[in-house]
Amino acid sequence: MMKTMDDLFLMTLKDIYYAERQILKNLPKMARAAHSEELKTAFKEHKDQTEGQIERLQQVFQILGKRAQGQTCEAIQGLIAEGEELMEEAPEPSAVRDAGLIATGQAIEHYEMARYGTLMAWAQAQKQTNIVELLKATLEEEKATDALLTQVATKSVHKDALKAA
Repeated sequence: MMKTMDDLFLMTLKDIYYAERQILKNLPKMARAAHSEELKTAFKEHKDQTEGQIERLQQVFQILGKRAQGQTCEAIQGLIAEGEELMEEAPEPSAVRDAGLIATGQAIEHYEMARYGTLMAWAQAQKQTNIVELLKATLEEEKATDALLTQVATKSVHKDALKAA
């Protein structure tokens, strides 16, 4: 039962912990499904980052004196399902599929940015500077990944996808 901000913080922390672990499992599939080498690399690099993000979340749990555990995040399950559906609908590697993978990847990044931004604000309000720093590091990585996906999309993928139409 959620009665306090501490309860809400912990519930949201469990949500993003679950989400990160699901994303970690899904990123190799997205990398394999990508046609663009640049996109494959972006997904592979983000997998490595995600491992570090999970470690930082575990540190937050430790600071709070709680066991690191996830709580089912239906939002991330839905976003991952959309990506899997896209891969089924566009089974052959192509720029069109890459454009869809980028859209899915960015939807996931935006969800993560919203969660980390919220958790960071709550930690700041409670003067938990050590937690703020851990969350801030991850938020910056998520923003950088979003920017990288935009760059890959605008540099070549969208142009190539439009030519295929």
